[in-house]
Amino acid sequence: MSNDPNRLLIPALVPVYRSGHDLVETLLRVVAGLFFTIHGAGKIVDPFGAAGMVESLGFYPGVFWSPLLAATEFFGGILLAIGLFTRPAAVAATFVLLVTVYFHWIQLGQGFSGAEKSLLWTAITLFFVFRGGNSQSVDARLKKSF
Repeated sequence: MSNDPNRLLIPALVPVYRSGHDLVETLLRVVAGLFFTIHGAGKIVDPFGAAGMVESLGFYPGVFWSPLLAATEFFGGILLAIGLFTRPAAVAATFVLLVTVYFHWIQLGQGFSGAEKSLLWTAITLFFVFRGGNSQSVDARLKKSF
């Protein structure tokens, strides 16, 4: 849908929609990044704690993959929140989230009801894979898109 005044039911709202676009996109990126960082914070404290769970998914050795998972969530979340290396951070987050979808849906047999939050977060991170950081990101300040 466009912000074309001729297509909107209430054309007077065009300035509101246009002015809020970057702000809302920035809010979504920051919230997603912060949530991902918070989710990874516990794993940073004990990066080897999830080694057994990681191995149950077929990622061997767990002592390698578990700290990588912790770093991806924690540091990738920070990068996503500030909009630095937005696309690579979002790709890493998307991969981690797709593994959690598999874990809940297949490994635990919970189907959609167990994987729905991971699917929602996957859609959000996938948005930033294709969109990148917006004008309110560090990427934009560096005048680079990664």
